[in-house]
Amino acid sequence: MSFTIELLISALLIIGGSFGLIGSLGLLKLREPMQRLHAPTKATTVGVGASLIAAALTMLWQTGTASWQGVMVAAFLFLTAPLSGLMLAKAHRHLVRPDLPPTGTEAPWAGERPDKPPRVAP
Repeated sequence: MSFTIELLISALLIIGGSFGLIGSLGLLKLREPMQRLHAPTKATTVGVGASLIAAALTMLWQTGTASWQGVMVAAFLFLTAPLSGLMLAKAHRHLVRPDLPPTGTEAPWAGERPDKPPRVAP
């Protein structure tokens, strides 16, 4: 394997591992749920993405063909990480902070509970 390819793959693996470690520490150390929201989603998208790119480059360099399984895993993670962040934010909004200020329009907040009337500005 060429030295530059090995260096690129090594750098991607170090970047992926670093983001995974930083995301895990952020999940443990951050206090508020909305602060904790960013740590796992960023670690998933950047950390695992860099590791999957390194794996794809290794397979491409060794065999000459890329692995479609790695592409499918990356697509799944890139699609589900923002959705998990959205679900965590909605759970925080409903459980921890149910009384939000009025929206300023007649439209309710996104995900407004149907048992409460919509809030309007005075």
